[in-house]
Amino acid sequence: MPRRLYSLILYLATPLILLRLFWRARKQAAYREHLGERFGFYPALAQALTQAKTPPGRKPLIWLHAVSVGETRAAEPLLHALSERWPDHQILITGMTPTGRETAHQLYGERVLQAYLPYDFPDAVARFFRHFQPRFGVLMETEIWPNLLAAAADRSIPIALANARLSERSARGYQRFSALSSPAFAQLSAVAAQTAADAERLRSLGAKAVTVCGNLKFDVRPQASLLTLGATWREERQKRPAWLAASTREGEEALLLDAWQKKPSAALLILVPRHPQRFSEIAQLLRARGLNWRARSAGLPTPETQVWLGDSMGEMAAYYTCADLAFIGGSLLPLGGQNLIEAAACACPVLLGPHTFNFLQASEDAIAAGCARRVQDADAVLQTVEELFADASTLTRMRERSLAFAAAHQGASERTLALLQEISAPAPDQARH
Repeated sequence: MPRRLYSLILYLATPLILLRLFWRARKQAAYREHLGERFGFYPALAQALTQAKTPPGRKPLIWLHAVSVGETRAAEPLLHALSERWPDHQILITGMTPTGRETAHQLYGERVLQAYLPYDFPDAVARFFRHFQPRFGVLMETEIWPNLLAAAADRSIPIALANARLSERSARGYQRFSALSSPAFAQLSAVAAQTAADAERLRSLGAKAVTVCGNLKFDVRPQASLLTLGATWREERQKRPAWLAASTREGEEALLLDAWQKKPSAALLILVPRHPQRFSEIAQLLRARGLNWRARSAGLPTPETQVWLGDSMGEMAAYYTCADLAFIGGSLLPLGGQNLIEAAACACPVLLGPHTFNFLQASEDAIAAGCARRVQDADAVLQTVEELFADASTLTRMRERSLAFAAAHQGASERTLALLQEISAPAPDQARH
């Protein structure tokens, strides 16, 4: 009954869902593309599946869902492991955003099929499973869709939740709707949790086969070409100190610039917003403040450049390599923080704001390892930046500890793959037939 009511609400909300899509398309036109896929219609992919046929039928398919950019990048080591373990299978990667889709294309090219996962309408998810017929599915992080999971269970398609994380805040939200969420969690065939605390919260919500496997993001290796690019940028700034405000969210840029303009610094600020649709907004903000700034798309910063706006996609590892240290966005305001692991893998020390509940364990571990520091507000960010620029030996130690921290937590992809091998194996009675 709760799931029927949930489905009815979804159907009634369809006009609002479409309105939201077209509203987002004002800033990002790609939201108007592939609309049919969002409702379970995939005519454009029919030919690709046909070409994947091998006698007596098409290749078996493994499905991996990564909602947007962060999850798509985190899935990279797991996807490579899946390709090596099942080389005769086609891999489908689904997402929900154009930027996630573009990221998947950059990372995997034509090696995988790509599509949007449909909204959680019963008929839409039924069409999805009829069209693709996956052998098993992998949902990245915390993608719990009641109708999707029920439809998979009805078709005996195992579904795993990989790199699973669940903050206390999110757990309380699911608990309020436990009559709907608990059956969905219980239908997961396996859960690869990031931490013991995540595992405990997931079990409390109804998940059964939960194993702590670690964070897949530690297994993501920065591309060598990006490390080289970042090193080139670093040489071009000719020993001028530079700090990076990485993956900043709405409202944070103004706070950081306010603090910076109170006490101007000779250091270069590299400012990279989290969402590409905000690039033009931040450019307007910099113009309005009368700052000497330059966009990455216009070239490298000059000695007079105060702020270098990172208006590019897929180059974060290069920005981390270029900078002496980084502030991780999403943590200055109560937004939960963004991923600090990529910074550590690039030997870039980090500063974290007070709000890191989305990456709590990784944040606390990084602070304990000596490669991160927590600050309470924008003024403290600028003060700590200046202190570390004046203390080269401490900054060097933090860089060394960053690499050690990243290396010490690798291995999640191997542990997750072991779980997927278990759920994908045929049952004993099926194997005999």
